[in-house]
Amino acid sequence: MGEDRKSIRAEDVAARTSTVYPAEFAHVTQGRAKRALAQGFGIDQFGVNLTDLAPGAATALQHYHTQEDEFVYVMAGEVTLLMGDTEEVLTAGDCIGFKAGVAVGHAFVNRSDKPARIMEVGSRRMDVDEGHYPGLNLRVIPNGKGGRHFVRKDGSEI
Repeated sequence: MGEDRKSIRAEDVAARTSTVYPAEFAHVTQGRAKRALAQGFGIDQFGVNLTDLAPGAATALQHYHTQEDEFVYVMAGEVTLLMGDTEEVLTAGDCIGFKAGVAVGHAFVNRSDKPARIMEVGSRRMDVDEGHYPGLNLRVIPNGKGGRHFVRKDGSEI
């Protein structure tokens, strides 16, 4: 009411293929294309990404968040969920959620020979959230300016 909103086509949103990871970890997401759908509407309480994964590409390094919930819906293709020490194949129509503060790392990788597409939804608590990467000397912390930056587990700069 009172605000002129127009719908968009998700495919028209520019895909980001770069990563925010430090250089030594950047290769993991090669072949990933993310379209940040919620940002175009000024939505800042949660994020929605339409993410395409080429064969061999991962969504992220295995991680968990201290303050951000996440939900993933598989729209097309097949992805392997890496969660802790377990793996599970998910196909179109499958979904899973990750509660903030549960210290089990998760990520998705496309191990098939065809592209896959997922929808990622998550709360945006960048001012208070920390991301932890089990098995790696890496974490992401608030930078005090509304964003985050990567540090080693002991807090030292990378």
